[in-house]
Amino acid sequence: MRGIETRIQEIRHRIFREVARMAYHTEWSVDKRIDELPYKIMPGEVANFGKDIFLERAIVGERLRLAMGLPNRSAAEHSPISENIEAADRPETYYTPPLINVIKFACNSCPEKRVIVTEGCQGCLAHPCVEVCPKDAVTLDYKLGRSQIDQEKCIKCGRCASACAYNAIIVQERPCAAACGMNAIHSDENGRADIDYEKCVSCGQCLVNCPFGAIADKSQIFQTIRAIQSGERVYAAVAPAFVGQFGPKVTPGKLRSAMKQLGFHDVVEVALGADLCATQEAEDFVREVPEHLPFMGTSCCPAWSMMAKKLYPEHANCISMALTPMTLTARYIKQHDPDAKVVFIGPCAAKKLEAMRRTVRSEVDFVLTFEEVAGIFAAKHVELENAQEDPNGVDNVSADGRNFAVSGGVAQSVVNVIKSRYPEREVKVANAESLQDCRKMLAMAVAGKYDGYLLEGMACPGGCIAGAGTMQPIAKSKVAVNLYAKQAKHTNSSETEQVKELERLIDK
Repeated sequence: MRGIETRIQEIRHRIFREVARMAYHTEWSVDKRIDELPYKIMPGEVANFGKDIFLERAIVGERLRLAMGLPNRSAAEHSPISENIEAADRPETYYTPPLINVIKFACNSCPEKRVIVTEGCQGCLAHPCVEVCPKDAVTLDYKLGRSQIDQEKCIKCGRCASACAYNAIIVQERPCAAACGMNAIHSDENGRADIDYEKCVSCGQCLVNCPFGAIADKSQIFQTIRAIQSGERVYAAVAPAFVGQFGPKVTPGKLRSAMKQLGFHDVVEVALGADLCATQEAEDFVREVPEHLPFMGTSCCPAWSMMAKKLYPEHANCISMALTPMTLTARYIKQHDPDAKVVFIGPCAAKKLEAMRRTVRSEVDFVLTFEEVAGIFAAKHVELENAQEDPNGVDNVSADGRNFAVSGGVAQSVVNVIKSRYPEREVKVANAESLQDCRKMLAMAVAGKYDGYLLEGMACPGGCIAGAGTMQPIAKSKVAVNLYAKQAKHTNSSETEQVKELERLIDK
């Protein structure tokens, strides 16, 4: 639903804006303010979007807590929204798992999966739906003039739907579960969505696909702003997928200028870290495959790499140990400014999960999505399109580094480095986008189908440009990133000036 301003997006934007306003107005009593906000965001006595104004306010209350980095609560808890609000002023609050949360009383209790006959059924003479059903669950009701399905007998195979010439039979699946490539979502005892955190890799696809807005992740908006206000030198490390996210007229220079209006000390493009990552992975691949490893998977997508390690722990060493672009960019910043605080700003919910790792927390202090940053701009009334162009900043990056944001771009960047350094080396590549397809690719690799290959896995369909924190249509983002990549100073990742510092950065 990226690029469609639904009511869910509208509510999310209001919440992010209000949390940012609370952080900026240090004179406000945060506990009092947060308890009042549901009435401001959902005013009046009649429901704004649903049937019950009180339910709407309760949902907004829990979303506010999550946006402050606080734990989600059940409907049975009667304490005020501000319960334990003082914890929001502690930076480590965000790192309390779980990251992705189901607000139970917002869940519609959608059926997990069912096959139903719609009014489009013509009761045709052929009735292939009846003929193909392996369990005799489909019958033709001559009085009604349409087919019927006995749900007790139905095994949800979908053959009847495929056979129907009128597309009058549909297979209906819970949207959040259908979007989950890890099969981590099931129903609890009340029929509401429940996440199995042993399986979940925090890709956030359930979050953006729930039509009821019942799933939300935690945020560090409040903590980031408070760090800036405390006088810390806070750097914004911005992922290349930002192009177009804040409007078609917002250039990189305008975004850099607008970020400085928010109080960021400087802005660094994460394509810098992508170039370093591609170079490190290229060297690792040449050294390890196939002599020591049957194949190597890329490391930059944390949801993909965690999925691989959860499903095939015995092949965990086949996923590259190269540092991700986010981590390498943060290390680069802190090498040049040891007192810096780094905020990764990107499209990805799973990067928040990556930043939870103890090995990364010393590098990356905060993680925000583009959508969350848009809320901060709204709170400060910063008009990005009218911002002055800021030509400064680290832009000595490559086209390949910027194209990390698009599916296929990571593998291509690594291949191009290998070709430039080892022209005699042939590299075979397989790539997959969406965790469902990543699982299939990985299963084939483990079975020996991809021996000697470089595997690129992207949890989100389309790549990073389709992450849970993006705001524009995926196809539009792809075009925008490709055009932006062509403006880079270099073509190949190994050509950049920062690559000279790679050894020092990875040996830290």
